[in-house]
Amino acid sequence: MRHTALSLGLALAALTEGGAAAQEKVLNVYNWSDYIDTSIIDDFTKETGIRVVYDVYDSNEILETRLLAGGSGYDVVVPSAEYMLRQIQAGVFQKLDKSKLPNLSNMWPVVTERVAAYDPDNAYSVNYMWGTTGVGYNIQKVKELLPDAPLNSWALVFDPKNAEALSKCGIDMLDAPGEIMPAALSYLGLDPSASDAESIGKAEALLMKVRPYIRRFHSSEYINALANGDICVAVGFSGDVFQARSRAKEAGRGVEIGYFIPHEGTMMWFDQMAIPKDAPHVDAAHQFINYMMRPEVAAKATNFVSYANGNLASQKFIDPSILNDTSIYPDEATLKTLYVKKPYDARAQRMVTRAFTTVKTGQ
Repeated sequence: MRHTALSLGLALAALTEGGAAAQEKVLNVYNWSDYIDTSIIDDFTKETGIRVVYDVYDSNEILETRLLAGGSGYDVVVPSAEYMLRQIQAGVFQKLDKSKLPNLSNMWPVVTERVAAYDPDNAYSVNYMWGTTGVGYNIQKVKELLPDAPLNSWALVFDPKNAEALSKCGIDMLDAPGEIMPAALSYLGLDPSASDAESIGKAEALLMKVRPYIRRFHSSEYINALANGDICVAVGFSGDVFQARSRAKEAGRGVEIGYFIPHEGTMMWFDQMAIPKDAPHVDAAHQFINYMMRPEVAAKATNFVSYANGNLASQKFIDPSILNDTSIYPDEATLKTLYVKKPYDARAQRMVTRAFTTVKTGQ
């Protein structure tokens, strides 16, 4: 009996160990929708034996709610940097074990240094993709209404004469004071990160002059509106405009979408891979992030989504039509005009929100 019980105990122990091992061969990833070539996931599983459960979201707010609630069950998440700073301060991430990330040597110093404004020492995150806030436009309609349109300047939307002409076919702007106010400040030659009352007042005054010509403030509807030809100009995120460009091509109705980075400067955005503090599979999470930093893998991801990534070594594997597109990979001179902005403190946030609300309501 004792022998049988011992055998049974050993068998149960073996099963338990087997169960634990099986559990460790799972990775739970939470990322933006339509943001990865699924063959990357398949290849990772083939190589490592780690099964990936891949869930998607479509806003930073959804991700942040999950993270702040705790116990999300996710091992790798991809917040945008401005949100991530707040999340790091709230203690929702764990520091990366860089000894498990040898492929960090492939990263692009220009991007890594700028991300450090949100993640000091890059202790908690690694860049997945990055881009800019700029101007998307319907090439034909803008040319018809403004033959001499300044297609390299914020003046296209912030000069009332231009805005009035383009209002005939529709201008949309992001419903995001943290994006639009810095753009207005940049156009005025002021510090885009300024949060003093005088600077914010000047940005508000500029925006009020063009407010009659803005159709809508919304942070996602402009994608389809541009693609369908319902509007001809949108101040939005580069990735969204590229998505609109792709949809317009697929629709085949002759709508051609352009995008430019204003020469006065604009904001960079970053989507970062990070590991929640309570991640159940930390080793697998490091394996995945390290895998994503392989040059050919990072390039495959960029070739699928047409966004720039923060992996310098990947550039030799990127489709030349993407790498040579300066609206995606800006040249050195343009890179120098791009800026990052930390979130406003509570006082500045109230002031900026109040000013932006005045602009939106037009009074």
